[in-house]
Amino acid sequence: MSIKGVCFDLDGTLLDTLADLADSMNRTLERHGLPTHPVEAYKTFVGNGLTVLVRRAAPAAEGDDDLARQLIDGMRAEYAKRWAERTRPYDGVPEMLNALEARGVAMGILSNKPHDFTELCVAELLPHWKFQVVLGVSETTPAKPDPTGLKNLCSEMGLDRSEFLYVGDTNTDVETAKAGGLVAVGVLWGFRGADELTAAGADTLIAHPVELLELL
Repeated sequence: MSIKGVCFDLDGTLLDTLADLADSMNRTLERHGLPTHPVEAYKTFVGNGLTVLVRRAAPAAEGDDDLARQLIDGMRAEYAKRWAERTRPYDGVPEMLNALEARGVAMGILSNKPHDFTELCVAELLPHWKFQVVLGVSETTPAKPDPTGLKNLCSEMGLDRSEFLYVGDTNTDVETAKAGGLVAVGVLWGFRGADELTAAGADTLIAHPVELLELL
């Protein structure tokens, strides 16, 4: 069956959000007198949602629910100030999205960001393209790799899961695709590497966004 839709992860796949996430978390850690981390370290901290990011960046919060909640709230507040300071689409992403639209391929986004930030990032940083469904973590959409959001996205877009590709940059994305019954495409320009994606079971890897077009 031909591919009629693509579901994208957001951070590390369409947008390079790493610096703004790192800056926001480090500011939050500083305010609580906790150690900060280099930007590169956040490549392994992000990808599983805000709560997991805080736990990875601040081991001191493990078992301390009050501190964890303060850090989560602080991170949300800091990120709301600077989410677009350095975040940009990756090179090649605009060309890829243009080509997909020209071919009539339906597009959706499923992120482990909170839903409000997901919608904001897409509206402000990817305004030139139509995404039929944009989902982030909410009360009705649990964090990946739970496939609930992916299944709902496919249903809302009116396509069978066999007609979709799922595109992401982490093992969490690959696991989500597999749990949802989609072909998993791992990207090599994001936050993780080929070894992680292959070990998770990615069906194929691409090194540049326009290579996705060869899979349609």
